[in-house]
Amino acid sequence: MGGSSLERDISLRSGRRVARALEELGHEVIPLDVDPDLVRKLKGMRPDLAYIALHGKFGEDGTVQGLLDILEIPYTGPDALSSALGFDKVLSKEIFARNGISTPPFHVLTEDTLREMGAVEALPDVAHRLGFPLVVKPVAQGSALGVKVVSEPEALPRAIQSALHYDHRILLEKFVKGTEVAASILGNDELEPLPLVESVPKEGFFDFDSRYTPGKTEYYCPARLDQETAERALEVAVRCHLILGCQNVSRVDMIIDEEGVPQVLELNISPGMTETSLLPIAAEAAGMDFKELVARLIKLAMEKYDL
Repeated sequence: MGGSSLERDISLRSGRRVARALEELGHEVIPLDVDPDLVRKLKGMRPDLAYIALHGKFGEDGTVQGLLDILEIPYTGPDALSSALGFDKVLSKEIFARNGISTPPFHVLTEDTLREMGAVEALPDVAHRLGFPLVVKPVAQGSALGVKVVSEPEALPRAIQSALHYDHRILLEKFVKGTEVAASILGNDELEPLPLVESVPKEGFFDFDSRYTPGKTEYYCPARLDQETAERALEVAVRCHLILGCQNVSRVDMIIDEEGVPQVLELNISPGMTETSLLPIAAEAAGMDFKELVARLIKLAMEKYDL
């Protein structure tokens, strides 16, 4: 947990909550705040299992997963490849689209093309195709960090500059009006979709502040959708989980547009486990308290490694 990403504080909150639950379940728990001594510590203690509560860079992009593979230490959640694909919004959206899954139209710009190829001159073309409002977001970042909804051309350069502080690649995505839901999937060979969680921020959109500040967002679980639409959204989430080869757990964020079509925004391989996080909310609606959810994730990880 922890580490040096911009989601460090959220990761620590998730990790501490998970550690308490594991201790209550009777496990011997050693909380590790990621630092340059991580490998030495892991090689010295040789844990039976690593619970990954890292968020953002290094925790969700396949980095720590690949490291644990080298050390032959089993871990929770999807493997390094699934993590890398899920964390890269461009790769995952391209894969989803090529498999017939709806995702909002988008274009990608890089810091190099903007500075060295004059790509700023292409912004009117992008805006013409996507229309306003449009969404600007870093390609590889979580928790809606650096995400801006832009309503007018004059605000686009500033939003792009802001997003470039978080990643050298940015995504310009068509804004889709609708109901924002999250679909959490548990399982390995047999998958269990949990009830959809609908997020309704009291102000603006579902940004970092709305996600992690109690009282700033209202959650409805199950989501306020008709049965047919809800089932369709869950089916799409399962397909995303399978297409990226995920194991144990994933969370697919999507917008149900005004025609009732699920538009996939991204897939998360290390969902938050804080008091306001969507996976625990969905699990509670399915009849699992937090400790039971953690126990389930541990069991799924052990099954993955035949432990």
